[in-house]
Amino acid sequence: MHLQVMNSPFDQEQTELLNRLLPTLNETQKIWLSGYLSVPGVAETAATTEASSAEEAFSKNEPKTREITILYGSHTGNGQSLAESFFERLDHEKYNVTLSSLDDFKPKSLKKVEDLLLITSTHGDGDPPDNALSFYDFIQSKRAPKLEEIRFSVLSLGDSSYEFFCQTGKDFDRRLEELGATRIYPRVDCDLDFEEPAEEWFEGVMSVLSDAPSKSSEASPSKEASDTNLSYSRTNPFKAEILENINLNGRGSNKETRHLELDLEGSNLVYEPGDSLGIYPENDTALVLQLMEEMNWNRDSQLVINKQGDVQSLQEALTKTYEITSLTKPLLKKIADLTESAELLRMVDAEGEELKTYIYGRDLIDLVKDYGPWEIAAEEFVKVLRKIPVRLYSIASSPKASDGEVHLTIGALRYDAHGRARTGVCSGQCAERSQPGDQLPVFVQRNENFRLPNNPDTPVIMIGAGTGVAPYRAFLQEREEIGAGGDTWLFFGEQHFVTDFLYQVEWQKWLKEGVLTRMDVAFSRDTEEKVYVQHRMRERSKELYEWLQKGAHIYVCGDEKYMAKDVHIALVNILEEQGGLSESEAEAYLSDLRNAKRYQRDVY
Repeated sequence: MHLQVMNSPFDQEQTELLNRLLPTLNETQKIWLSGYLSVPGVAETAATTEASSAEEAFSKNEPKTREITILYGSHTGNGQSLAESFFERLDHEKYNVTLSSLDDFKPKSLKKVEDLLLITSTHGDGDPPDNALSFYDFIQSKRAPKLEEIRFSVLSLGDSSYEFFCQTGKDFDRRLEELGATRIYPRVDCDLDFEEPAEEWFEGVMSVLSDAPSKSSEASPSKEASDTNLSYSRTNPFKAEILENINLNGRGSNKETRHLELDLEGSNLVYEPGDSLGIYPENDTALVLQLMEEMNWNRDSQLVINKQGDVQSLQEALTKTYEITSLTKPLLKKIADLTESAELLRMVDAEGEELKTYIYGRDLIDLVKDYGPWEIAAEEFVKVLRKIPVRLYSIASSPKASDGEVHLTIGALRYDAHGRARTGVCSGQCAERSQPGDQLPVFVQRNENFRLPNNPDTPVIMIGAGTGVAPYRAFLQEREEIGAGGDTWLFFGEQHFVTDFLYQVEWQKWLKEGVLTRMDVAFSRDTEEKVYVQHRMRERSKELYEWLQKGAHIYVCGDEKYMAKDVHIALVNILEEQGGLSESEAEAYLSDLRNAKRYQRDVY
């Protein structure tokens, strides 16, 4: 804003003063000043009366003055998706709101925040997601400032089957309170079926921020939910037809890895390499029938399955809606209270190793056989069950190379436990009960934390084992289509060269054409001493370090508990050996890479 002298009612000196003042004003000050000047009789009114009248005029025009800051830490993208949805709704209502991931937010700016809404997932054994690590370390440190002026609320995402359920959210909630911040709404801990509790948290927070009665989730559905007739999403999945379903492993392999090609024609679903595809799976009908028989339930009983009043038969509900293949401590506690089983209550209250040992590898049928059956109506029993969790799979294709399709790489989970053969819910469905022509309900889960470099000439190092190689197939398809010039290096590990070299022909083709610059493989069962990808990395430590010094981006995809941790340790060792760094300096180096988006992980 700049005031011109021509036709202005101000003289030269006044104009210069105004031109010096106006650029320094923020929006609130400009609105306040306009209200101040518009008050009738302002020139004749005492200064205190003028200010009071102007503030009253401002408050009528713009009642929502406190700035709302939404920060998120997200691993799979759920936290980010919620944060973006809440931001859009607040922005639509003309709130003063900003949005940022935790790793993009400068921790020292925390003192300037007024109302903080913090949304975070928990990763692994109670750890923060990668894009929350630096902020988490800062706020837990002695460098964290006092935050007496901040109001806050925390939404925590997690999985109750893990011991440290929603631990990162709990840590943030506790620490913010310790630093003097005021909690405006209680923390909400969400399980895998997080949509309804997340909506209730948001409405509860808004009832405080707006000083208005809380709206029910039915009366005020989320933006995504209200658009269900317009687009396909997590709440309105697209039924994608299976075009191909192929076993990638050779005869005699210990594994079964399915390559699925799904038709997205007509869905308007958009994805990028690095994203995941969500599948809503179904329970095996044989397990559902066995559970109903054990509990002596009528399969045709009608159940209300949600707050919207939708009705399903008991068999349909146990097949499509409720989880029956996994036990958690919260579930056992609820069932113990519901059934008043003294022995089950004793085990739950005692906690310890007995409870952990019992839960591992057992499902609801095991529980009923061991402690039931109980005289409980099905409509009461299912109220304590959680919804079947969505399964997320790294997308194995680039939309540029697979127009109208999406490809997945899914390892079939099979094992024996407690006298019964078990299969994974979704992987078993894809391997055993899904044929070309069948349909799967799907949606795209964005993952901004696993992206190719913006500059196609940047070198990339891709590290994966088993199905963790899936996104790298998408990466190389993308780079081939755009003619990327940067070098690429793939580390891949599996059990046997002959039977388990997933996508072998494609890698060899890309090596020949130069799309893939080099490839190192580790087949752990082909040698007397097991060799994994981290061993190959150490063998190539000099070259790997040189790539890092040239600006290479590192990607890690696969098992988080073992593979990803071992790879991280190998990277630390390489930096110590080749860069002459101490362990703490090597960790700091990797932390800097992570903050610069040069060290990205998609681990599970």
